[in-house]
Amino acid sequence: MDGMMEDDDDCPELVPISNQPGPTAEQIPVTIITGYLGAGKTTLLNYILTEQHNKRIAVILNEFGEGSALEKSLAVSQAGELYEEWLELRNGCLCCSVKDNGLKAIENLMEKKGKFDYILLETTGLADPGAVASMFWVDAELGSEIYLDGIVTVIDAKYGLQQLTEEKAEGLINEAARQIALADLVIINKVDLVNEAELKQVRDIIRSINSLVKILETQRSRVDLTDVLDLHSFDKNSGINLAEKLQLLEPPKPHLDKSILTVTFEVAGDLVEDALNVFIQDLLWEKTFKNKDGRPMSVIRLKGIVSLAGKASQVMLQGVHELYELNDTPQLWEENQRINRLVFIGRNLDRDVLQEHFTSAVLQGVGMNRPDALLTS
Repeated sequence: MDGMMEDDDDCPELVPISNQPGPTAEQIPVTIITGYLGAGKTTLLNYILTEQHNKRIAVILNEFGEGSALEKSLAVSQAGELYEEWLELRNGCLCCSVKDNGLKAIENLMEKKGKFDYILLETTGLADPGAVASMFWVDAELGSEIYLDGIVTVIDAKYGLQQLTEEKAEGLINEAARQIALADLVIINKVDLVNEAELKQVRDIIRSINSLVKILETQRSRVDLTDVLDLHSFDKNSGINLAEKLQLLEPPKPHLDKSILTVTFEVAGDLVEDALNVFIQDLLWEKTFKNKDGRPMSVIRLKGIVSLAGKASQVMLQGVHELYELNDTPQLWEENQRINRLVFIGRNLDRDVLQEHFTSAVLQGVGMNRPDALLTS
C-alpha cells in the first residue's frame, strides 16, 4: 500500500481521463456575444434571461448600457478588484457581472453557483471577440469544464451599414467588420426600422465579409434560443456540416470596404501535413504573404476540410487569428473525391496568390506545372 502511495506521489494524476471526453454533457458550452453598443446585445440577453426555456443559463456581462434593466438590478463594486454580483431569476437563470472575463474567473463562479447548461459571455462594444474566443478554445483542449460553442455578433439594421463601411486610419481595422468576420452567427436586429432595400444592403455586406456566417433577422432581439445555442462551431463533429457549406459557397460580391473579405478555393489531391503546417504558420504567424498591392495578408478566421496523405478521414482545419487546429472528423473520403476546400476571412486577401502558394508548397507531388489539379470555386 505504501509503495502505491509513493507511486502516486511520483506520477500525480492531474486530469482523470474519465472526465475528459471532449465537448459532452461534462463540459458546458460558452457562447460569446459581441456587437456595438446599441445594436441590441443587452435586449437579447434580457430576452434570454426572462424567456421560459427550462434551461439554467449564466449570462456574464462586462459592460452596462445606459439605463438597462439589468444595470438597475446589479450592484457594481467601485473598487478595482474582480467583482461578482449575481441576480437570480425566476426561470432558473443567473446573471452576473465580472470585471475579468478570464477563464479562471468563470470557473470560480461555476464552483460557487453550481453547474449551468450554458454560459453566455458578453464582450464590450469595441472588444475583439477573437482574443476571448482563443482563450476558451485552447483551454477546452486542456481539460477545462467549459468549451467554446460559437461567436454571435449582433448588428443594428439601421446603423450597421455605416459602422461596417466606416473608413479607418491606415493600418487600423474596422472593429464592426472584424466582429462579423469572426462570427458563426450574425443577428441583424431592428429590421422593422429599415426597408427591404436597406436590409438587403446590410445582408450583402455581411455576406461579402463572411460568406460562411448564418444570418438571423429580428425585431427587439427576439430569437429562437435553439438558433443561438448549441452552434458547435469549434467541434470536430461540425466537419460534415462545414463540408456541405463549403460546397454551397458563392463567390463573394465586392463591397465598399474591401479590406476585410472572404476568399475561397478548392484543390484536388492529398496534402503533405508538415508542409500544410508551414503554410498556415507563414500565413497566420509570420504574415509572409502579400497581395498584388504589396500589402501583407492578415487572416482573422480560417476554415477548411483537407485531405492529408495517408488519412482515410476528412480533416477539419480551424483558425482564429494566430491559433489553428487540425482535427480528424468522423467523415471518410469517398474514392476519387479528395478535394481540399478552404475559406479565409481577413484583410488584404488575394485568392490567386494564396492558391498558388498553397498548391506549389502543400499539394503532394504537384507543383504549379499541374494546372489540372486546380478546381477553382
